[in-house]
Amino acid sequence: MSGDQREETARHGDGEREFEERVRALLADDAFTIQPSAAPYPAIRRRGVAERRRRVATVGAALVTLAVVPVGAAALTGPDAGGRAVSPAVSATPAQSPAPTPEPATPAGPAGPASDEQLLDGVTRESAAAMLEDCLASDLGSPLQDLGAPEEYRILLGMGSTGDSNTPGDGRFVVAVRDEAPRTRVICNVKDGEVSGLNVGGVDMDLPDQGKVMPDVNAHKLYAQSFLDKGNWKLPFRWGSIGAVHPSVARVTVSYGDEEPRTAVLDHGWFVATGILDQQVTRAPHIKGYDAAGKQVYDSDQDKYYMADLP
Repeated sequence: MSGDQREETARHGDGEREFEERVRALLADDAFTIQPSAAPYPAIRRRGVAERRRRVATVGAALVTLAVVPVGAAALTGPDAGGRAVSPAVSATPAQSPAPTPEPATPAGPAGPASDEQLLDGVTRESAAAMLEDCLASDLGSPLQDLGAPEEYRILLGMGSTGDSNTPGDGRFVVAVRDEAPRTRVICNVKDGEVSGLNVGGVDMDLPDQGKVMPDVNAHKLYAQSFLDKGNWKLPFRWGSIGAVHPSVARVTVSYGDEEPRTAVLDHGWFVATGILDQQVTRAPHIKGYDAAGKQVYDSDQDKYYMADLP
């Protein structure tokens, strides 16, 4: 081989080695720059935790289902039991009797009326009791009268009151009675949270020639407006009528103006009637009483103590 050929062969060998080194270098670079994507570990862990929780919940539900089966609800049979019923397990915990229901506490203050019909225009037993307490404590009563405590009374009527020229401003009436001696009846008017009028009367069913029904002599405070407004009453007008009744009286009717007679509520020896008046009137409510057989035993038109004509 000539010298030129040997030199050419050497150059060729050097080129191949250089090419191989370059290829190796490129492959080495790719080993660092081209890597497979990392496994999504957080997502895989979340799925694993969720799956474990699902399995635990399933097992727990099965255990709860087994736990709530009542003792003795079913007998087991099978090869292990020899075809005979297996006695249910007896609970070691004795059954406990339910706690007794406490008796409802008796509300303090005056007793309530016999019927809800006696509380009108938003007056409740609680508000009527509060008004009565204020009325008995007010300085409008006579210092010579012993009005006693609210719990000695029974609410007879609670209703709205219409203001007039003598006592402007609407308010509320509360009527209460004390059955124990001295028997007392209270009519009280409250306006804007203040006691504006108080009337106290006794109860006497033994007057000479007294009928079986005794309309309250001051009931006009509940069914009449001031004489200053005669013929010009503020309408519509909530009215009330009250009075005492003999034990033999089984029914009382009251009519006012052109209204049809309405049956009053009988409450422990008292009658209570209410209505709405939408016309001017000159005569007081007309009252009649009947015994258990339906016989009329009282008529206010024949009662010399009753003021049938309004002032």
